[in-house]
Parts: sequence; structure tokens; C-alpha cells
Amino acid sequence: MSARSPLARPARVSRSEWVRRGVVVGLAAVLVGVPAWLVLVTSAKPQAEAVRPNLAAPGEWQPGRNYGDALSEGEMVRGLVNSLLVIVPSVVLVLVLGAGAAWVFARRRGRLVAAAYAVCVSGLLLPPAIITIVLELRQLGLAGTRPGMIAVYTAMYLSTSIFFMTGFIRAIPTELEEAARMDGAGPTRVFVRIVLPLLRPVIATATIMVMLYAWSDVFYAFFVLGGGDAATLPINLYQVASAQLYLNNWHLIFAYVVLMSLPMVAVFLVAQRRIVSGITSGAVK
Repeated sequence: MSARSPLARPARVSRSEWVRRGVVVGLAAVLVGVPAWLVLVTSAKPQAEAVRPNLAAPGEWQPGRNYGDALSEGEMVRGLVNSLLVIVPSVVLVLVLGAGAAWVFARRRGRLVAAAYAVCVSGLLLPPAIITIVLELRQLGLAGTRPGMIAVYTAMYLSTSIFFMTGFIRAIPTELEEAARMDGAGPTRVFVRIVLPLLRPVIATATIMVMLYAWSDVFYAFFVLGGGDAATLPINLYQVASAQLYLNNWHLIFAYVVLMSLPMVAVFLVAQRRIVSGITSGAVK
């Protein structure tokens, strides 16, 4: 019985399958690679060559000078600090509130709970009404402030956090929580000691997703924060690109874009597996 079972043989990929894969990879390379190449080469060109951005390689490479000017004259440090002061509290609130709400929705039953869950996850489908948001923030005195921007980001991404965390918690055996309660643990201790450690994959996914979306957001930040000292990196880029220093200086604008994108590109490359695993764990389970 030395013959191998047909089930043990690796599946052979047909020629048509290789063609389909090649087409997908080629489209991805064009859609992602061409814009990325345009940004990179333009950020390394002198001002005279970058007046009209194109895909041609620079005749003279000067990335160090361009990136240095973008960093020093573009006030990137201030924009970075403002972005962190808005994004970090938003991520913390999304995780804490999302995990607490998801635990209740996953363990409680009833029409009222189901209705509350439907309302909470409706944010996945219903876009925020920016005019209403701005008017409400003005009434509360939060327009143009970091707390107002934090509240907007928290409300926008809380639905996604609740959706994935609820699906993940439903797959956790309730016997773990019951054993902790029999040992005398209260609800808070059960949540902190049992539920939160098991939510690490989804917490990592929610953290990265909120950071990626909020880091590059310019639409809501423009209406809520506007300009001023609280401007985040995207808003700061808009301001300096409209100023006389950056007007038509595409080499400096694209250098700013590259520097602004590097932190999130690094985060995504390092944690892309956690993003996929967390999404499948929360949605499938």
C-alpha cells in the first residue's frame, strides 16, 4: 500500500487560473504602483522638473533637500502632534466603549437589546451628516476643538468596533465567564480579566483600522477643526499647499505626502496579518 492517495497530491493550477491571477496582479500593480511612482519621483525632483508632475525619472535627484524643506517649513511636527492628540484618544474610546457594548450585545437576549444593536451597527451603512454634526458641535461649544474631533471619530468608528467584537465574543464559551463568577468575580473583573484578553486580535484590528482612516481624513477634519493651531497633518498639508511657499511646488507637496504616509504604511505592513485575522474572526465567528 505504497501508492499515495489522490487526496494527498497538491492541486494543480490550471492555465486559466494563472491568467486570472496574472490579470489581478497586473491591475493591482497599475492602480497602486503608478500613483506611488508618480509621488515618489516627483518628491525627488527639483522645482523646475516638478512644475508638471509626470512619470519620468528625475534628471537630478534631490530627495534629501525636498524632504528636509517639507519637514522644517511645512510645520509637520505640529501637525504630527495634533494628529496624535486626536487619534490616540479616539482609538482608546472606540476600543473601550466598543468592547463594553459588544459584551452586552453578545451575552444579553431580548428585543430591546437586538434593537439597540441594530442602531449601533447602523453606522456601517448610514454616512454621517456633516452639516448636522457641525451644528451640534457649535451648540456644544466643541466646534474647532480637539475634543469635538475626538467625539466625531469615536462616533464614526464605534459601529465597526461593536460589529466585529460582538461576533468574536459570541464565539467565546460562556463557561469561562461562569467559572470566574463562581470564584467571586464581579462583572468588571470578568470583563477585564476574561473578555478583554481574548479580544486581543479584534482589538488590534480595530486599532489599526481607526488609525488608518483617521490619519488620512481630511473631509471631516476640515469641517470640524478647520485651520488654526489644532490642524492635523492632512489639514496642515492643505494649508501649506495653498500658501505661497508651496504654490505649484509639487516636489515639496509630494515630499510632504510621502513623509505623512510613512508611519501608517509601516503600521500596515507590520500588522496586515492581524487586520485580516481580526476581521475574519469577528465577521465569520
